[in-house]
Amino acid sequence: MSSPTPPIALVTGARRGIGHAVARGLWAEGHTLWVSSRGEAPSFEGLPPPRHPQQRLHARALDVGSRAAVMAHMEEIEQTSGRLDLAFNNAGIFPPAAIIDEVSETDWLAAVQVNLSGAFYVAQAAFGLMRRQSPCGGRIINNGSISAQVPRPHAAAYTITKHAIQGLTKQLLLDGRPHNIAAGQIDIGNVASDMTAAFAQGALQPDGRRIPEPRMGMDEVVAVVLQMARLPLSANMPFATVMATHMPWVGRG
Repeated sequence: MSSPTPPIALVTGARRGIGHAVARGLWAEGHTLWVSSRGEAPSFEGLPPPRHPQQRLHARALDVGSRAAVMAHMEEIEQTSGRLDLAFNNAGIFPPAAIIDEVSETDWLAAVQVNLSGAFYVAQAAFGLMRRQSPCGGRIINNGSISAQVPRPHAAAYTITKHAIQGLTKQLLLDGRPHNIAAGQIDIGNVASDMTAAFAQGALQPDGRRIPEPRMGMDEVVAVVLQMARLPLSANMPFATVMATHMPWVGRG
């Protein structure tokens, strides 16, 4: 008797940081991967041998802010792999810090295009494939942020777009119920990555001070995403928060 085919997973924003690490974790657990990043396809060297003879890695360049590009990418996934079981909706940017009345239109629109429109387009396309495939169903995990709960000073564009991800997750939870599509959101605070490197040197606090903020290891984030991904579709973790224990969070200081 042949073993079942490996589950199919999509990870956006996979060139580095959280997306790259989660993709490696999913590969190690036996998923066929569709990984993407803006500008150029992400590179994955030194992966362990596949756990299944049909396990594959497909790396593509993808601008999630383009609905046409996202839809074309999902069509390729459907034609090549036949279905999609998991989407980690991760791609995002952190615009330059600025008090709200000094946020440029360019920075605002860039944040909306990637963090909000991009997340919506990926969720929309993944949901559509999961709804029409047979058997229908799948899981979509959105990468929110601690900023989806509590703002950071001078981060209006990032905070507003990340707060909107909560609405996206809740809508997916509701609309997915009849189609066996589970949705969840992980809110991550101060994981050690390029994006948070400056926080270790000093991050602006609500009282105007700049103080170093603790960071946690990437493995802890990957472990939570994998825990969400492993659940059967009969169970769900709608929201999860993982953060460095001593970082400023409630009240941001």
